[in-house]
This record gives sequence, C-alpha cells and structure tokens, in this order.
Amino acid sequence: MSLSIIMPVYNERRMLGVVLVAVSRALPTVAKEIIIVDDCSTDGTREWLKANFPDGARSGAEIALDSYGNLALAPCTTSARVTVRPIYQERNKGKGGALQTGFAAAAGDVVVIQDAGLEYDPQDWAAMYDLIAVRQIADVVYGSRFYGRPHRSLAFYHFLGNRAISILFTILFNQTLTDVETCYKMMTREVARALRLSVNDFGVEIDIGAQIVRQRQLRIYELGITYYGRTYSGGKKTNWKDGVKALWYLVKFRFFRREPRSL
Repeated sequence: MSLSIIMPVYNERRMLGVVLVAVSRALPTVAKEIIIVDDCSTDGTREWLKANFPDGARSGAEIALDSYGNLALAPCTTSARVTVRPIYQERNKGKGGALQTGFAAAAGDVVVIQDAGLEYDPQDWAAMYDLIAVRQIADVVYGSRFYGRPHRSLAFYHFLGNRAISILFTILFNQTLTDVETCYKMMTREVARALRLSVNDFGVEIDIGAQIVRQRQLRIYELGITYYGRTYSGGKKTNWKDGVKALWYLVKFRFFRREPRSL
C-alpha cells in the first residue's frame, strides 16, 4: 500500500526543506507521495518550490538538502519511491482550502495530513499506518497530543482552549476524541475522498471530525503522538480568534450539517 502526505504550506521557506527530509525518512519501506499545496506564500516559499521543481513532480529515494539548502533526491532502486509534487493555489484560501486541493489530488491508499512547521514528528506515523494498512482494524487514526507522549508544555489558555473544544465535540457528537484539533489525521483514501469540506480556515479540523464521526461504520482510533509546539515568533499561525471560530463551527456542523459522500 502507498501513502499520500498532504502538506498545506504558507510562508514556510525556512522550515520546508527540513520537513521534507524528515517526511521522506518516515516509513522507509512504504511508497510515498508528498503533495505540497502552496497557499500563495509571500516569503519566498513559492519561488523555492519552483526552483527545486522546475518541471513539476520529482521522484527518488530519501531526500537530503545540499549545502545551499536545495533538495537532493537520490535515485530509487526499490518500490518504496518518494514522489514530491507541488501544487500552487491561485489565491490564498487557508488551510481548509489547501486540504481540499490536496485530498482531491491524493493517489495513495492511505492519506495523512502533515504540517509544514515540523511541530509533529513523522516517525509517529508507523503505529498509525500499522492500524490502517497492516492490521486493517482502523479506517481513521487521530494522533492525540494529550495521550501521554512527550510534548512541549503549552500556555495554559492554549491548553484549556484545545481541551474545551475537544470536550464539547465529544458531547455534541457522542464520539470521544481527546484532540479534535490535531494536525495528524490518517485515513484511507476512500474516507478522504468522501469528505465534502466547506471551510477554508482552521475550522476545517472541526469540519473533518464532524463528517468522520457521523459515518458510524468507520473504525476510529487514537494514538499518542509527540508534539514540538511552536511559538508565534517561531511561525505558529493559529490564535485565540481561531478558537472562538471553532466554537461556532461545533454548533454549525452539529445542527446545520453537511453529509459526507457515501463510501
């Protein structure tokens, strides 16, 4: 089975190359496609992508960075090929818009969302992928930052906001998820393609969760993951306004719902 990694990117010139190296090294025996959706970056990210992918997608083995910070892909002699494909949004649409574009383009049997700031560790995919592709007992796996794995200590109000949103989600949708706002969501391609996302901003996390839990036939698991949270000076983009919006989205997607496509 193959894995599609959907990576929304906005103004991540400093970190993107490092993230691609880390992603390419995860699940080394699995064929992977990395779909980078650039959301009209203005810091040189788009120019760096076009310089490194002048003809579109590039394939190879493990990715490395040369002394100039550009990508170097070694020839691949096994079936575990890594293909990197950039997609350029015509206008800034937010994380939700980037995910919609990425899901539509995904060709892998399993799909996972990866942040471009390396707050999350791709090595955590192994246990998630095992549940879906190897043991075949899960359709969706959430990576929870609050399940006891090492994670950076959060500011109290940031922690409280995340926990409150997850608890309200659990109450409203009768489905226990300890970290509904997590970036790490892995699912089968069928589940990803069935989503009918309508939110372009960070509220997409609630949109995805609401559509997944309504499909009661889906087998949903959670696993603890490592979390290296960034500060705002380090590039973090969510803020308290996104938390307030999430509360509205909880009500919207519970009572004014949009059904996913049939699997």
